[in-house]
Amino acid sequence: MTPGTLYIVATPIGNLEDITYRAVRILGEVDLIAAEDTRHSLKLLNHFGISRPLTSYFDHNQQIKGERILNALRQGKSVALISDAGTPTVSDPGYQLVRDAVAENIPVIPVPGACAAVTAISASGLPTDVFTFAGFPPSRQGKRRTFLSGIASLPGTLVLYEAPHRLLETLGDIREVLGERQVIVARELTKIHEEFIRGTVTEVITTVSRGIVRGEVVILIAPGEPAPQEFEPLDSVLGRLMSDRTLSVKDMAKQASEIAGVSRSEAYAEALKLRNHAD
Repeated sequence: MTPGTLYIVATPIGNLEDITYRAVRILGEVDLIAAEDTRHSLKLLNHFGISRPLTSYFDHNQQIKGERILNALRQGKSVALISDAGTPTVSDPGYQLVRDAVAENIPVIPVPGACAAVTAISASGLPTDVFTFAGFPPSRQGKRRTFLSGIASLPGTLVLYEAPHRLLETLGDIREVLGERQVIVARELTKIHEEFIRGTVTEVITTVSRGIVRGEVVILIAPGEPAPQEFEPLDSVLGRLMSDRTLSVKDMAKQASEIAGVSRSEAYAEALKLRNHAD
């Protein structure tokens, strides 16, 4: 255990067996544990027989508690930051604390583990080589639609978190703004009632509407179709390039093929024809 170090400790998102040996050891050795909800975290700590000083650290007290935690770190105490579930600072409190610790050259060490976004996309069947995690959409429809418009053209799979009581509204806005894409709603991940609902937005809305959605929700949105690239007509491009007499037929063909979206051989043949006709 390194004195004066802030540990960012991931905790299970459901199944308690998903905690790591390292996380249990760190939590059992630090001088202080900062938790999003001390009552919730106490159940986890009790389960693993961990008894360490505990303090709350959440959105509405992070300014005051953050300074107290920094003081503890300045005094050489080791602190573990945990959230209710998953990896702290990922759509959970902690970013400001980490930022301030880094600014003071206080060591910050991540202790990796469960993360709902990564868990969901790993079993989604959607492309994983490129994806964007965008967190929680705004709760108000106008801002939510603006938010969705802003990420609509991003490449790869889109990953969102959403509260269960807003799921249907958000799915409706996804259909309105992004179109009829393939989506997956992943809920209760790693728990007994884990579920992946797959289909078009309309199909998923229909399925979700049949029951009451409970638990944490991850929405995954398949990549959109790439916008067709617009090319300028070949004759128009060559007509413009012909005015530059310093360009060889080969150079004209190279430029024209890229601008008009045709093969270089086709552009060369047409450019040669035009140059011979001009001469």
